[in-house]
Amino acid sequence: MITILHKFYLKLLLDYIFLSYHSDMSRVREKLMGAVFLISALTSILAVALICVFLFANGLPAAGKIGVLNFLLGREWSPADTPPVFGIFPMILGSLYVTAGALLIGVPIGILAAIFLARVCPKKLYRVLKPGVELLAGIPSVVYGFFGMAVIIPLSGNSILSASILLGIMILPTIIGIAESALRAVPEQYYEGALALGAGHYRSVFFVLLPAAKSGVLAAVVLGVGRAIGETMAVIMVAGNQARMPVSLWKGVRTLTANIVLEMGYAAELHREALIATGVVLFVFILLINLSFSALKRRVI
Repeated sequence: MITILHKFYLKLLLDYIFLSYHSDMSRVREKLMGAVFLISALTSILAVALICVFLFANGLPAAGKIGVLNFLLGREWSPADTPPVFGIFPMILGSLYVTAGALLIGVPIGILAAIFLARVCPKKLYRVLKPGVELLAGIPSVVYGFFGMAVIIPLSGNSILSASILLGIMILPTIIGIAESALRAVPEQYYEGALALGAGHYRSVFFVLLPAAKSGVLAAVVLGVGRAIGETMAVIMVAGNQARMPVSLWKGVRTLTANIVLEMGYAAELHREALIATGVVLFVFILLINLSFSALKRRVI
């Protein structure tokens, strides 16, 4: 009897030690993974901070030498002149026009396509269309540029319109993917409740599901804007790259990104610093867009 009790208590002791050991190991693993996640987050923040430091440290002095107003509102960009002239207002307008045109084309098509995939598309057709949309996201920018040169330019020339059409196509995968996920995340009870109140299928989708998913849809638009305004290679191949004030949808234009890429390879001294300052303007421009959409998101939610 005593031996049985000894074995019983010994087993309890071993179980306690085993559970304590594994509990301690679990806490250690949790703390270790927490540290890994913290380091990853800090690394991302550090990368953004270093980019900001580099841009502002190298770009702001150039804006000061040129003159902030002359740099931002100047209508001529001529590094070869004596003295050189650095005005990026035509490129600012070019970026705005091309991005706005891309959004006018890409956002309605992207949202409607997302609605079709999420609530209308038959399953057999979905298995074909969804991989096709995902494939669009993986196509290199230069391939889009070749497509624009072969198909779009013969119709509308090297112009703002050509760049807008091409960028409108390029932002479709981003908008469609995120907007579809947002629509699928809306609880099915919303749709069923709308049907129970007498609304039809499409009325339920457009007046109940789509407003309920507006946060995700806005996120899709924001990422689409980022893709459009940051695109370089495809825009260089179709926009005409003329550093002049935009006068027509059918005329060429140069964007901020294209201006940097086209001239950074041979720029030196003040010219190079002016191009980095152009990057600062682009960075601030994207930051303002994101803040504006964040404020809009808080207002509509």
